[in-house]
Amino acid sequence: MGIHRWGGFPADLLAKHSKIQPMTTAKTPFIVLYRWRLHPGREAGFIAAWSRLTERLKERGSLGSRLHRGPDGLFYGYAQWPSDETRLAAFAENLDPNAFEQMSAAIAERFPEIQLEPVADYLEPLAR
Repeated sequence: MGIHRWGGFPADLLAKHSKIQPMTTAKTPFIVLYRWRLHPGREAGFIAAWSRLTERLKERGSLGSRLHRGPDGLFYGYAQWPSDETRLAAFAENLDPNAFEQMSAAIAERFPEIQLEPVADYLEPLAR
């Protein structure tokens, strides 16, 4: 499977971030883990853009996401999907070009995404 365009992101930026590849267990829920080092002072804009994109993706079948800041200075995000088919379809459509641009401008370094299949799940929803 090739690279899908995320909301008008140029293909070269997407290639650095993610190749939306199918999971081997396409019919089961899974998690995608993302990691970034951000430019200082761009954190708030990144968080706002991540939040907007999560809302758009939830409209298209995502089960939501969480974003964390680690003690190592990296930002860690993960998104849960009910199936690979749903994820591929969600990213095949135009999402929010401004949010992707805002996120991209905030990222100093991006690390390869990691796709994880749950084998035990005891996570409680976060209090808001």
